[in-house]
Amino acid sequence: MDKTGLLVGLDIGTTSVKTVVADTSSNELRVIGAASSPTKGMRHGKIVDIDQTASSISSALKKVAEKTNSKIYRVVTGIPVGMLRLDSASGLINIGEKGQEVGDSDVKRVLASAISSATKEGQEPIAFLPNKFLIDGKTDVDDPRKMIAHSLEVHGILLTAPAADLHNIRKAIERAGYQNNFFVPTPLAIASVALDEGERTFGSIILDLGGGTTTATVIHENKIKYATIDLEGGNDITKDISVVLNTSKKEAEKIKQEFGYADPELTSPDNQFPVNVVGENAPQMVDEEYLSEIINARLEQILARIGKGLDAHDAFRLPGGVTITGGTSVLQGTDDIVKDVYDVKARIFQPNQIGLRNPLYAASFGVVKYAYDLADIDYLVNSVIYNTPVTVSSSVEEKTPEKMKFFKRVQSNSEIAGKEDYNKDTVASKQKNNNARDNKKNKKGLGDFFKKFFD
Repeated sequence: MDKTGLLVGLDIGTTSVKTVVADTSSNELRVIGAASSPTKGMRHGKIVDIDQTASSISSALKKVAEKTNSKIYRVVTGIPVGMLRLDSASGLINIGEKGQEVGDSDVKRVLASAISSATKEGQEPIAFLPNKFLIDGKTDVDDPRKMIAHSLEVHGILLTAPAADLHNIRKAIERAGYQNNFFVPTPLAIASVALDEGERTFGSIILDLGGGTTTATVIHENKIKYATIDLEGGNDITKDISVVLNTSKKEAEKIKQEFGYADPELTSPDNQFPVNVVGENAPQMVDEEYLSEIINARLEQILARIGKGLDAHDAFRLPGGVTITGGTSVLQGTDDIVKDVYDVKARIFQPNQIGLRNPLYAASFGVVKYAYDLADIDYLVNSVIYNTPVTVSSSVEEKTPEKMKFFKRVQSNSEIAGKEDYNKDTVASKQKNNNARDNKKNKKGLGDFFKKFFD
């Protein structure tokens, strides 16, 4: 069945493609399905083989289309923090010498001026977040339309990404048989669903434990204040298991998912499982504590490196603590390790909608929510950046204003941050077993070593 009003969020990760479909035809955001598919053709968050990535995208979208009995034509795609660049941007235009009413075309002209002036060579804009509009250089307003003005000025933050990377993403989506409607910044998308208003205002850290990369984004006063990336993730944990246990990567990934713990204190050496070892005729028995120590060593190394930049920016003093997302966070005890290494409160976020209750879908669900909440001004921004009327309906024909109601977002003047704080370091589950932790609280591990080292 061809359903109008569909909004499809796409998260292209190094290890898996995730997609969430929501129905907006009833003027509400109603998630109706989600699916994921293993990714090929990606390395450390970037496309290295367009055809393989296209096949992965096609697999995920076909799977969710069948699950929801829907036809999908267009998607909205998240851009990870590792690709983002933030720059201050401003534009100024004349409205009329005698003053006249500001219309959509005037707003688009001033937005185009700001976006054009701030876009750096080799970069391509994906979003512009207005801080304020100024009428005649003095009156600060959120939306200048229908106001009388001689001149119109806008100040905000321009988010761009490398043009080559965006080209590869678009091309992969097109070869999969779909069209990318527009891009959204993944960290702001995740913040829209993973953090409450207080956490976004007073400050929190979003820690995304992906397969190919690990990223941390600081959200404070509804702004991106700082972001950092580490080029290791869940794939590297799998490689460690493969090397140490002398088994295939496929086998290593399987036992990681079935028997893996991030925290050795939650395990017992008495619990064992068979591992198919290369060159051996019979499986070898390995205990879960030993497996957990392999996992924990790599995880704490990643957290320690990420933690340097966070500590330098006083991020651990923010009251919101750390909110953990990403597929690797499903390992039991991940939140405890983050608490121990960073000495802050930490929690794992997973969407609570039926079918999405996995941290894996935090980004794709966030993309859908962020796109649904777009305000009128954001719609004008996108029409400037992408040079076409922007719609997220699954039906190409349905583009009437009535079908655009899922673009409404209450605009905030403090949704972004200055470029200096960000660009300086841009490159840069199950229930816990509390009794087991209490019985082993004196046990020394790599977490203690790293905490002492960075203290």
